[in-house]
Amino acid sequence: MVAFPFVIEATDGAARKGRLETPRGVIETPAFMPVGTAGTVKALTVEQVRQSGSQILLGNTYHLMLRPTGERVARLGGLHRFMRWEGPILTDSGGFQVMSLSKISTVTEEAVTFQSHIDGSRHVLTPERSIAIQADLLGADIVMQLDECVAWPAREDRAGDALRLSARWGARCRQAFGKRDRQSLFGIQQGSTHPALRRESSERLVEIGFDGYAIGGLAVGEGHGAMCEVLDYAPGLLPADRPRYLMGVGKPVDIIEAVARGADMFDCVLPTRSGRHGQAWTRGGSINLKNACYADDQTPLDGAVDCPASRDYSRAYLHHLVKSQEILGQVLLSWHNLAFFQSLMASLRCAIAKGRLRSFREDFGGGLDP
Repeated sequence: MVAFPFVIEATDGAARKGRLETPRGVIETPAFMPVGTAGTVKALTVEQVRQSGSQILLGNTYHLMLRPTGERVARLGGLHRFMRWEGPILTDSGGFQVMSLSKISTVTEEAVTFQSHIDGSRHVLTPERSIAIQADLLGADIVMQLDECVAWPAREDRAGDALRLSARWGARCRQAFGKRDRQSLFGIQQGSTHPALRRESSERLVEIGFDGYAIGGLAVGEGHGAMCEVLDYAPGLLPADRPRYLMGVGKPVDIIEAVARGADMFDCVLPTRSGRHGQAWTRGGSINLKNACYADDQTPLDGAVDCPASRDYSRAYLHHLVKSQEILGQVLLSWHNLAFFQSLMASLRCAIAKGRLRSFREDFGGGLDP
């Protein structure tokens, strides 16, 4: 019996509209999770994140274990209390950041050993340690297994070795996690762009048994077309009655196409990262507020989005803030972008419920940057 019930309320082709019921609140799917890397969604208060329509946040195990440390977060009451977020939190395992950010990392059967990107200190992350940090110290509601990440493009033999190590680590994570009523454990499908490996990975994960399943190893440089080719079959290899989480995605067009292929949950730093660099996402595509064409534009960013940053400030004012490098510009654009992404997810849920996803994709297709 899984910890969190997942109810599929409607389908439209492979797309699903559902509800993941957690002790800290319901997550309506398809769902977008803002990334709170170090216990904060950059530039925004938790009140702004909540007002955007976000129902779940993502926390980063690698960053939090290094600073302020999982032990300190635990002493201060856990991550929910520490950052004043009462809703569900999903934490990643730390594996991706270990590979991409650490000064030196070494992977063995037992663990990954790495040096901190902050001060060069040496750390060992085993599957058991990853589970302990996420579940016991940070107190995450949804915990991810530790996996080995490989860069794209990946040769089939290299991707195969990584997925098999990840499966063995997944079994250790499952054992360390045990049975918990108020927390859930997700496994991660790997295999790069190789169909046979994706199938093998899925079979190994299902044999272990997880509460939910993620699709990893995408959004790592393969491009929109190649990602969609994998998503044509990868979600269908995972149990239909459990949530499917596509990790690290992404742009609106990526999310829409992934939803159409059966993915339920998403995360990405894009809304706030774009906002900090003067970029806003709208139904007509992305716009760069640094451009001089907005200097006298009195229209709002997107009056259809129910957010003060989207409807109450002119593009001319936002252009001024961005050009003047005022912090308020970063705040308002990040807030708008996150609200736009959540509005997009609500529209996708509505389209699936009404059986109109195909026309929704066609209506948006011309405006969303690939």
